Amino acid sequence: MLLSDKSIREAIKAGKIVIKPFFEDCVQPSSIDIHLDNKFLLFNKSKHGIIDVKQKQEGLMMPVEIKDNEPFILHPGEFILGSTLESVKLSSDIAGRIEGKSSLGRLGLLIHSTAGFIDPGWEGNLTLELSNVSPLPITLYYKMKIGQVSFVNMSTPVDRPYGSKGLGSHYQGQKVPVASKFHEDTRT
Repeated sequence: MLLSDKSIREAIKAGKIVIKPFFEDCVQPSSIDIHLDNKFLLFNKSKHGIIDVKQKQEGLMMPVEIKDNEPFILHPGEFILGSTLESVKLSSDIAGRIEGKSSLGRLGLLIHSTAGFIDPGWEGNLTLELSNVSPLPITLYYKMKIGQVSFVNMSTPVDRPYGSKGLGSHYQGQKVPVASKFHEDTRT
């Protein structure tokens, strides 16, 4: 069941959802607005002509950091990784879902391609898969509202929360955007 604003506040008070920093005015009827951090990962096209998903490719992505009022320009057709300002921690009986803001989607900004689900037990800043599908460049600013996270109660607490040994949870505890670790999956 999707948590309401009242249930979100209760889960935060009980420590089942931890968001840092937490802004009370960002609680919406069924979600919490989240903000963009200032660190990004861009594809290093000058050094790589292909992405081989089975190989670790050193330098495939390069970090970029913007200052407070400095815009990051996301060009049409461009795909980068960003991060939420907020760190999110979920208990073993709550899952989350990150979605874009409607107002930004109407400008052509997508904040995730496929990774919108947040497993129970997750802890860390969320990596954003930022794409510009508009015909014009879009400016991104540090601390701007970028998306919203909704939460659902699990039918029971999960047996093995994200980060449990043997799950292959590659991104637990991340603080900045982290490039794909798909090459580490032995079942590829």
